[in-house]
Amino acid sequence: RYCFVFALGYLTVCQITRVYIFDYGQYSADFSGPMMIITQKITSLAFEIHDGMFRKNEDLTPSQRCLAVRRMPSLLEYLSYNCNFMGILAGPLCSYKDYITFIEGRSYQLQQSEANGKEETKYEQTDPSPNIAVAQKLLICGLSLLFHMTITKTLPVEYNIDDNFRATASWPVRFFYLYVSLMAARPKYYFAWTLADAINNAAGFGFRGYDKNGGTRWDLISNLRIQQIEFSTSFKMFLDNWNIQTALWLKRVCYERATFSPTIQTFILSAIWHGVYPGYYLTFLTGVLMTLAARAIRNNIRHYFVESPAVKLCYDIITWMATQVAISYTVVPFVLLSVKPSFTFYSSCYFCLHIASILVLLVFPLKRTQKGSKKHESIQPVWSKKLEEENLLQKNSYSTTNNSFSQKQEITCRYQALKQ
Repeated sequence: RYCFVFALGYLTVCQITRVYIFDYGQYSADFSGPMMIITQKITSLAFEIHDGMFRKNEDLTPSQRCLAVRRMPSLLEYLSYNCNFMGILAGPLCSYKDYITFIEGRSYQLQQSEANGKEETKYEQTDPSPNIAVAQKLLICGLSLLFHMTITKTLPVEYNIDDNFRATASWPVRFFYLYVSLMAARPKYYFAWTLADAINNAAGFGFRGYDKNGGTRWDLISNLRIQQIEFSTSFKMFLDNWNIQTALWLKRVCYERATFSPTIQTFILSAIWHGVYPGYYLTFLTGVLMTLAARAIRNNIRHYFVESPAVKLCYDIITWMATQVAISYTVVPFVLLSVKPSFTFYSSCYFCLHIASILVLLVFPLKRTQKGSKKHESIQPVWSKKLEEENLLQKNSYSTTNNSFSQKQEITCRYQALKQ
């Protein structure tokens, strides 16, 4: 916790210096980006060492148990993990165990769990080739960059608060422009995150394992899934597939360890980590309302619409439209940055989705989480549960930092975690 407070505090001081002294409101490439990634790595490793060396095994959640580091890294290992050339500029975050597995050059295996809990090795390949995955990701980077340079500038988010537009445009037109302007703002993130992923893959890092047909998967540290983002039909689905590694970091260092209001604490931490612009806090506080309201709606009404394929199709279309508008509405302050333009936008919409979310929470009950030994499993956030299950089942990297744990014990740990 001391490490967490120090690292996040130092990052915050750097953010304040950059924003309020040097270049307020400018999107410049400077030291703060790498600092954000290093902060994630330092705090993740601190908690993993604490879990592995200073906590009882039975007190850990399955994911904490499998990621726990049970030997203090050497100075070289520590600096290599934090400052390696592949992820120093834009990440993405990876666990210490996955990084050490890659550095030590151990082979990867797909362990298929049988019904009786036994594992059988189906495929083994010492040096799987990343060439196809890298080429595909570079193509995505090129298309994203082209879209950003040609389309994004013609659809500025700031036009949503233009006086003439607000006075003359109808509500459907305004909400349609809100959606397309925020959709056009996303390709720059697609470009940066996909390029960072491709760089790691080109170096040989990021191999998740083999699929059921023996094909290679290079998405171990991928940060997004574009198709699922653009066609998401729920807040959960969008957040499951956006900035994946940061979502896992928030879950592991905050959500699982929070003693009260884990959702609120997690969103506040996310705002602090992103920076000190007021718009970040407006976005993430709005995100708390949207997340809780979306969860309440999904838990209380979705089961009425899944019996008939035709009805479910209509439900999916409606929820897709609602999700895209809600996401766009939520992240406008993240782009506008300042308080005045953000409140100008929200007031022009009469805070409609804020009010709607509060009404939903008053009408629909939220399921209460269980206390006790199953606490961490029951309160796992909607935006990371699916990702964690995939990691627990399909990650095929194992640590040598503890000689008392064999590879098969590590696999069994992950299999039993998913089964729970």
